[in-house]
Amino acid sequence: LGASLPLLQRDYRFERVWFWGCIQGVRGAYYIAEGLGPDRAAPRSRLYSLNCLDWSLLTPATKEMLALAEQVKGRFQGDPSFEYSLAEINAEAAARLVESGKEPVMKEEARLIATVEQIDRAVGIVPRGAFVKTPLGSVHENRHFEGLSLGEAKKLSSYFHFTDPVNLKNKTLLEKADLDPSTDFLESLEHDIPRGKGSWSIQLEKGGTVVVLRSLLWLGLTFYHVPMTKQFGYVYFGTGEKNLDLPFML
Repeated sequence: LGASLPLLQRDYRFERVWFWGCIQGVRGAYYIAEGLGPDRAAPRSRLYSLNCLDWSLLTPATKEMLALAEQVKGRFQGDPSFEYSLAEINAEAAARLVESGKEPVMKEEARLIATVEQIDRAVGIVPRGAFVKTPLGSVHENRHFEGLSLGEAKKLSSYFHFTDPVNLKNKTLLEKADLDPSTDFLESLEHDIPRGKGSWSIQLEKGGTVVVLRSLLWLGLTFYHVPMTKQFGYVYFGTGEKNLDLPFML
């Protein structure tokens, strides 16, 4: 990875490349990287590799792809060309494909695209203030961000979902009065369902010098932040399956 990611950045002319994580299949693993441009809010380019050397670009996720992937159960196989029978997953979608002359199957590559998108939307997070929104609407890294204080770093409200906000638009003017439009343009983790610490665990490690958040909804997603520094990030190492038993575990 240390050798192939800089080459990836050069070949695709990304401003930055993040190692996103790894989805473990039965017969192999998918290593995922994300390429970023100047505007951090723009759709990200995602690539996968089976050997950490050769990378293939993933197409953007469609609504239909996301809906079908949610209904697929069981482990990934580790083979991008593996086909899931849609007749067993969603009979309506299968019938539509047959009518249009296509085979009623879903390739594992499509499931991979949708799963990475789902995880990013649900649990891809950043500390408050790490990014700023310009008046023109583009999002950039905040050069003045020096990290959260230790006290702030222990609170769920100090972390935001790095995706388009859904509930923020529904807030009243009174609720928005205390928000800074340049930094509070994302949604806070404190409103995640189950509420509070139901879907996240916060821990202090290395003698309180690193704050680690782990998702209980997508097991395997780990976020870290070193308070009072610019260091933060998240990585996913798991099976690509959502923890649907979470409500029963609380």
